[in-house]
Amino acid sequence: MRKSEYRISELLDRLARLNQSELWTNDLNPAQVAALKYLMAANRFSRAPSHVADYLGATRGTVSQSLKTLAKKGLIEQIRSAEDKRSVRYDVTKTGHSVVAIRTNLDEALAQLDQNESANIALLLSNVLHSTLAARGGRSFGICKSCKHHDKSANRPYCRLLIVELAEEETSLICHEHDSAA
Repeated sequence: MRKSEYRISELLDRLARLNQSELWTNDLNPAQVAALKYLMAANRFSRAPSHVADYLGATRGTVSQSLKTLAKKGLIEQIRSAEDKRSVRYDVTKTGHSVVAIRTNLDEALAQLDQNESANIALLLSNVLHSTLAARGGRSFGICKSCKHHDKSANRPYCRLLIVELAEEETSLICHEHDSAA
């Protein structure tokens, strides 16, 4: 490992640890906050417990316990599928939205970057993340409107994979079915 690679890895690890130490808030641990943040950013097709676990790189058991705790605290609500009663998704409540609105020192430091610096860092980290996920065989979980299945040729956004119309606001959310292949 080159010295610069080691330094970047150490900086990312330290930033993550410092940020997580601030996420012990409202009687929640960082894993619960991460699950809550993911659920807020995910579309309605990507909020099953298995999707949360895959996105966070956590075990299904850990995520299941986090989701149960979040539901008991009234931060999320479990919705059973009308078609398949075994299938569930979780929606974030108004109370849950207010909990996630808390900004950390890392959020404040990133807000100090100019737009070009922020865009460059986001692109570089996104590339590193995708390489890491590819090496682990993980999914990318991209934004709906950047997916090959996204179709806006009609007047309304449409997912050709799931064969469903989408609300405009859903196209900016994370989807577990995302595929960026051309």
